[in-house]
This record gives sequence, C-alpha cells and structure tokens, in this order.
Amino acid sequence: MRSPVHTSRAPRSLGAAWQALAGLSAVFLFEMLDNSILNVALPTIGRELATSTTTLQWVTGVYSVVFGGLMLVLGALADRAGRRKVMLFGLVLLGAASFATVFVTAAWQLIAVRALMGVAAAMTTPGSMALAFRLFDDDRLRTRAITLISTVGMVGLAVGPTAGGLVLAVAPWQVLLLANAPVAALAFLGIRAGIPADDPADLHRDPVDVAGAVLGTATIVFALLAPTFFVEAGAASALPWAATAAAVAAGTGFVLREKAIRHPLLDLKLIARPLVSSGLALKAAAGLATAGLSYLATLHLQLGLGWAPAQAALGMLPQVVVLIAGGAVIGPLLDRVSPVKAAWLSAGAVVCGLAVYTAFGRFGYAWIAVALALVAAGMRVVGVVAGTNVMRGLPANRTTIGAALIDTASEVTTGVGIALSGTILAVVVPGALTTAAWSARQAAGFREAITYAGLALTLASAALVGWGILRGPRSGDDAPEPSTSDTAGESASIRS
Repeated sequence: MRSPVHTSRAPRSLGAAWQALAGLSAVFLFEMLDNSILNVALPTIGRELATSTTTLQWVTGVYSVVFGGLMLVLGALADRAGRRKVMLFGLVLLGAASFATVFVTAAWQLIAVRALMGVAAAMTTPGSMALAFRLFDDDRLRTRAITLISTVGMVGLAVGPTAGGLVLAVAPWQVLLLANAPVAALAFLGIRAGIPADDPADLHRDPVDVAGAVLGTATIVFALLAPTFFVEAGAASALPWAATAAAVAAGTGFVLREKAIRHPLLDLKLIARPLVSSGLALKAAAGLATAGLSYLATLHLQLGLGWAPAQAALGMLPQVVVLIAGGAVIGPLLDRVSPVKAAWLSAGAVVCGLAVYTAFGRFGYAWIAVALALVAAGMRVVGVVAGTNVMRGLPANRTTIGAALIDTASEVTTGVGIALSGTILAVVVPGALTTAAWSARQAAGFREAITYAGLALTLASAALVGWGILRGPRSGDDAPEPSTSDTAGESASIRS
C-alpha cells in the first residue's frame, strides 16, 4: 500500500482538489490548443517570414518530433527527480519560449522557439496524467479527474482554429504563441498550490541509462520523421525508407540494451503486463484511426465533394461535438461495465467508424458524419479509460514514464495514420491532388484511393484492438496488477 502520509493527503472529491485540477487542465489545454491555434496562422507566417512550404511545415513538425522524442526520457527523469519539480520547470520553460516569439524575425528562429516548446510539452504533458492519477486513491475519482482534464483540452482543440482566426483579424500572429504564457502561469500556480512536493519514498533512485535514453529518443524521433518524409518526399524517395530503417535499427538496439542492463531506462517487463500492453495497444489504435480519418475526411470533403474550406470545417463538426460532449458518457459507461471492457467497447467503436467510412463514405456526407462521430466517440472514451488502465498496471514509482508511453504511442501512430493515408493517395491518384480541374480518371482514382486508405486504416486499427483485447486481463479480472517496486523492495501496490 502507499505510505500513510500520502493516503492522508488524498482528496476525497474533485472539488477538494480544484487548484491542482485547474493547473493540470491548463497543461492539457496548452497541448491541445497549441498546434490547432497555430495552424490557422501558417499562411500569414509564411508571407511575413518569406518561408518555403517545407520550412513552414517544420514550424509545426519540429514541435511534434521534439515532443514525441523526449517524452520517454523526460518521463523517466521525472520518476527519479520528482514529477512536480520537472513539470514546474517545464512550465517556466514554456513561458520563456512563448515570450521569445516577440523577437522572432526569421523562420529558423521560430522553428527554434517551437522546438523549445516541444521540450516544455514533453516535460509537462505526461506529468499531467501521472499527477492526476496519483492525486487520488479512488479509481472512480481518478477517471473523473482525467476525464475533466481531457475535456478542457478537447475544448481547446475545438475552439483553437476559430479563436486563432479572430485574433489574426486584429493582432499579429505572435500573439497566438504569446497566449501560451498566461496558460503556463495558471498551470504553474495551480500545481504549486494544489499538489504537494513529491515524497522521496515514491521516487526511485536507479541510475539513468544514458545509452538507452539516446537509443529510445532516436527510435521515436526517426519513427516520427519517417511518416513526414513519406508524405513530403513520397514513397519513391530514399529518405523516408532511410528514416524507417534508422527507426528499426535504433529500436532494436534499444530493446537489446534494456534487456541486458541492470537498471534499464524502461523495464520491458512492465510493458508486458496485461493492463499496460492492452491499454497501449488500444490507445495506439485510437490515435491511428482518429488522425487517419481526419486527414482523409478533410480531403474528401474538399476534393471529393467540392466543398470550400469553410464548409469542410463545418463538416468536421460531428467529430468536434462528440469529442467535447463524449466525456459525459464515460462515468455512466463505467457504472455498467468494468474499465477493461469499456476500453474494449470504445476501441471497437473506432474500428466500426473506420469500417463505415471505408464501405459507405463514397455514397455521401451522411456516412462520413456517422464515421466521424463513431471514431470520435470511441477515441474519447478509450483515451481516458485505456490510459487509466495503463497507469493502474504500473508501479507507483513508474507512473510518469507510463504516461509518457501512452502519449508516445498516440503520437507515433498519429503520424503513421496520416502517412499511411497520404502515401496511398499519392500512389493511387494520378497527377497532383492540388490540380485545379480534375479529369474523370483522377476523380475515379481519388474514390478508389480513399477506399483503399480507409481499408488500410481499418485493418491496422483492428489488428491493434485485437492485440489489445488478447493481451487484456482474462475472465473479467479487472483488478490492478501487483506493482512491487524494484527499488529497496518497497511495496507500491495501486488500489483497485
């Protein structure tokens, strides 16, 4: 069991932890709001800084690569140095990077600022889930807290483009990034006031596996770069294949290193636990499906149905509405079924949504809307429940690296989903997608391509969901696994 000191501090309601939840929600709001609010400003940034299309893509791309690449190693650092301490430092870095935007006069400077924001996000985002989980002793309160935090983030994701457009009408684009500073300040104050300093007994003192950290970071970075290169350079180029080979080589080296060393950065036995491996697979399936379908649907509405960009944005509303409102169904669902079964059902809804799009999307918008709603509903539930299951399956002193694993799985499969869809479109559709007037052959090729891409996404997501179900606890056993710490023999069982 946890130490009596920690247990006595555990809040008995969400209201009792309002300061902490406000701070943690602000952290997640930053993650969801950041890229969504910046995307609308990219044309303006490109004109003012005289950037090429590829350079402009790296304004957003470098954030994702740095964020995804550093989550694992910084999550491991937080479990050693202190989760609260690392998060507060990351928030200070975020505020400083936001203010640095004022001095940006060239594209490379903006890319550097975005890279610093990626570092700050890697220090703060995994910790938000870990600290929310550790804040409570009761699993229902944990789920409700994570649902609340993620709902705030989803609102940011939904309103980001609209808010960004309104701001650009009256202010320079730098204001969009400066907005991160007050969000970081709110998060800093809430976390500092509402979350006690880490108990040294809840941290572990294993030495840092530097070689493992380098290999693990390289694996994730190359895994994120490869999909980008496939979309930018195409499957005929050697660049994406070289990045893929580098990711495989680094990943293989990482696994061999972690198996051989006495104090690994990531104990692979933890990932093999049913709750952990199952939750990661289901979360990965949701990330793959959501990113892939969003990419396809956006192109389908504009290129296939001939909608204007503003109409296409409205056409994505079923996804936005369900993502925001879906949090209300998580509690009632968990009243009826166990967390493991809830994760299975929601992941199954993701696959069903992709199957609907693949089979019927070509017959009109109504089917696209149904697919968007189904995938969003599944993603909304599995994002909370599967993530909580992963945390429940880990030792108490590995929660931050567990949260980093969850975010990394989602981040990597998001890139894979977009790359898989984009590559199939590039291969099947003759000519450029951006051609002003399509020939009958191009239109037919596009309809064929979206079917193939939808089928590929469906099969890939179904494979991940199937693996997640097979790896999950058997016979309805949904209790958290024994989570004995390997440092000083400390018991770190997580309450069921």
